[in-house]
Amino acid sequence: QVYLADSGGDAVQPGGSLRLSCAASGKIASIYAMGWYRQTPGKQRELVATINTVGKTNYADSVKGRFTLSRDFAWNMVFLQMDNLKPEDTAVYYCYADGHGWDYWGQGTQVTVSS
Repeated sequence: QVYLADSGGDAVQPGGSLRLSCAASGKIASIYAMGWYRQTPGKQRELVATINTVGKTNYADSVKGRFTLSRDFAWNMVFLQMDNLKPEDTAVYYCYADGHGWDYWGQGTQVTVSS
C-alpha cells in the first residue's frame, strides 16, 4: 500500500504561480511513476504530468512550458511548479502513484485561478 498526501492548492490570480507537493509513504519501493491529475465538476479526471523511475516526464499539452514536475530520488516527494496560471487551470489536483499495476491517489487539493 502507498499513501499519498497532497497539498499546496490555493486561490491565485491569472498569471500567478503555485507549487503543489505530494508526500508518499508506505511501500515506496513499489512506485514506478508519480504525478498529478486534475478534475473539474462534470468532467473526467485528466493527466497533468507524470515522471517515472528514470526521470522521463510526460506533460499534457495544455500545461507544457508552464508546469514543471520534479521528484526527490527516493520517491518520498513530488512537486508540481505551476507558473503563468490560467483560469482554465482551475480544478482539484490529485497526486497519483503507479505501483506497477496498482493506482494510488491523494485526497486532492483545490486550485482556483480567478481575477
